[in-house]
Order: sequence, then structure tokens, then C-alpha cells
Amino acid sequence: MDIKALLRDAKSQLRESGISEVDAEHLLAHVLALSRMDLHNSVLLESTLKALSDTDVIEEQFFTLLDRRINHEPLQYLTGRAAFRYLEIEVGPGVLVPRPESELLVDAVLTHIMNLPAPVSVIDLGAGSGALALAIATESPDTRVIAVENSPEAILWLKKNVSVIAENVRVVEGDVADVLPGIKCDVVIANPPYIPDTQPLPRDVASFEPHAALFGGPTGMEIPKIFITAAARLLKSAGVLVIEHAQEQGAAIERELALDFDNISLHDDLVGRPRWTSAVRR
Repeated sequence: MDIKALLRDAKSQLRESGISEVDAEHLLAHVLALSRMDLHNSVLLESTLKALSDTDVIEEQFFTLLDRRINHEPLQYLTGRAAFRYLEIEVGPGVLVPRPESELLVDAVLTHIMNLPAPVSVIDLGAGSGALALAIATESPDTRVIAVENSPEAILWLKKNVSVIAENVRVVEGDVADVLPGIKCDVVIANPPYIPDTQPLPRDVASFEPHAALFGGPTGMEIPKIFITAAARLLKSAGVLVIEHAQEQGAAIERELALDFDNISLHDDLVGRPRWTSAVRR
């Protein structure tokens, strides 16, 4: 099997489809059970190829995945994994792919946790794959984390990731509007659906990722308001809410938070866009 020729052909097809050429390396590494950087280690690559009983099967698997990627199926769905901070999160149809833009939000929550007396309690509303909850649970292991999700499809991925990464995270299936009655916590993190219903999305997202986890109502604010109300109910006095939102929604989020929260601050994501807000429960 001529790896260079294989990748050259695949990258050409991806480039013509407007997709990053590096995805070819990710896909080939996946079918060979290697890391992407291992493809550039000639000794390791040669030994891997020698150990294969049928390279034709590998090529067939690779080009099948390549065709699906050219059809704009998310790369993470094809490999079954998404990198998030120090973790590899399992993902697939029915759950959102974790975005690196959320990583600074986790940083801020971890910094806040360090300044609180242990044990700190954190509730993740709309946990999806569990990326945020699991990052906090693994990087601050004394924290008590509850991950809340209402989608049966997403719950499957959430439970799978919790079982592999941090079994001490408690998974709760339910609607944020009435979940965990009587429970109070120190921190709520929330990633609600916030995209306006009529807003166009990139083909990868629109065609494959779950719409219920993306669209937040006619203005995009209808579901975030429900999450904010839930956070106000769940937080102790002086507890902190950290909520993700679209870059245009900062002012609308602030107006909604002002009903029950003080110290409202808008924060930028990794690429400098206003993407999440923190606030302190009165």
C-alpha cells in the first residue's frame, strides 16, 4: 500500500470539496489504529503495514470513510472521538461534537473551584457528551459533578464517556426546568441550544448534528431563558452560573440574568469572540 499516494489522492478530493486536507490523515490514522503523527514515523508505519493481513480491506475502509467525509459528515463522527482539553470524548450521531471554544469556560470554572472550600458541587445542564462535566471532574477530582441531559440519544454517549473517564460523575436524565428538585449547588455550567431557528448552519452541522441541541427557539433566547431560570433555582446564594451563548447574545443574556444575578461578566472564547457569561446568584 502506497501511503503517500493514498493520502495525496484523498487530500485532493477533500480540497475540491472545500474540506481540510488534514482530515485525510486523521481518517487513515484511524483505520490503521495509529495517531496522526505516527503516519510520519516511517519505521512505525512500515512495521504496522507489514503486520496487516489484508491492505485492500484497509484501503476500502479508508475510502468509505473518505466518501462520508466528502459528504460533510463530521470527522469526529467518523472516528468516534473528539479531543477536548486532556480528554478523548466518544461521540457519534445524536450528540453534539464538543467545541474547543468551550475550553476557556472550563478554565474559569476550575479557577473558581480552587477558591471555594471543598467539596464543591457542580451541575452541568445540557451536558451532551459530557465533555465539560468530565473535564471538571478529572481536573478537579474532589468536585462533586452532576451531568444533566434530556436527550435519550445524547444520554447514551454521556453514560459511555462517564463509565470510561470518571465514574464518580452522576448522570441525571431530565428536563432542566424541573430536574433535581430541592438540590442546591455551588456552580452551574450550561450550554443550552441558542441558535435562532431560522439561522443557516454549515453543512456538517445542519445535516448531521442534533437540531434539538442547536436551536433555541425563534430568537434563539427561548431555551437559554429556561436554563437561566433553572440555574437560579439550583444555585446557592453566591453560587456562580457560567453559560454559553452566541456572540451576538451577550446583552440579551445579561438582561435575563439581571433578574436573579449580580456581577454579570461577558467573556471571550479562544478566538476572541464573546461566547459565554458568568454571574453570581443573589
